[in-house]
Amino acid sequence: MNAVAHTSTDLDSASFREIAELAYRDSGLILVDEKRSMVQSRLRHRLRALKLPDFKSYCTFLNTEQGIAERRKLISALTTNVTHFFRENHHFDRLKEELSRLLPELKSGGALRIWSAGCSNGQEALSVAMTLLEHVPEVRNYDVRILATDIDPEVVAFAREGIYHERLIAGVPEALLSRYFRKLQTGSEHSYEALPVLKDMIRVNELNLLAPWPMTKKFDVVFCRNVVIYFDVATQETLWPKFQSVLKPQGVLFLGHSERIVDPDRFGFHGTGPTTYRPIAA
Repeated sequence: MNAVAHTSTDLDSASFREIAELAYRDSGLILVDEKRSMVQSRLRHRLRALKLPDFKSYCTFLNTEQGIAERRKLISALTTNVTHFFRENHHFDRLKEELSRLLPELKSGGALRIWSAGCSNGQEALSVAMTLLEHVPEVRNYDVRILATDIDPEVVAFAREGIYHERLIAGVPEALLSRYFRKLQTGSEHSYEALPVLKDMIRVNELNLLAPWPMTKKFDVVFCRNVVIYFDVATQETLWPKFQSVLKPQGVLFLGHSERIVDPDRFGFHGTGPTTYRPIAA
């Protein structure tokens, strides 16, 4: 009996292929055979929650009308949400340069729009907000908005709440921590809540990058870092023109340290620094 109970939650090849195809179709996520054990470990709790005996039953459920909501939970379980504050700090130095360039326009009534695409738990968007406030303390007096989006509804809810355990706050200098966060304590645990001075600059929404984008205004800066690395080349090549189309003529796109636009001219970009791209002028 023990052996049967153990093997019933092993991920069989056919179920893995079905899950991989669904993940690719719904979110562009690439799951190669080497990821099978990872998928198994991350989804076993979904079988327990649904009281399903095996992955074959789980796949059957995913393809029912009732299983549509479960597909979002599947993507949530498979998406890696590992990030930290001020990750790849050279991009924030570049952001300061962009802000200095745009400041005269802001002071004369212009708008600054920044998008954190694939925002995970919100550390990136908060890092952007702190950078703006530290570089131009009066920036909140101007028309400045930061959009943070992610495919995972659970991390979107986390980012909206803006409360971080001690281990997640690493990377925030002590001076910024005391200036922009409120320390909370539950028993022996410490956590930190982002203050309204940061939260009020940020709007957090759920968005699948492969679905239609609802934004109507263009952005000065887009951070899409350590996201497209999980997509195949064909999927990446559908995204580059979309990013180009939502950037202002002098806008900037930041990618992660392991990501590149291969042949950027083809997609209307030119490189302007490490993993940094600007649209080619029309």
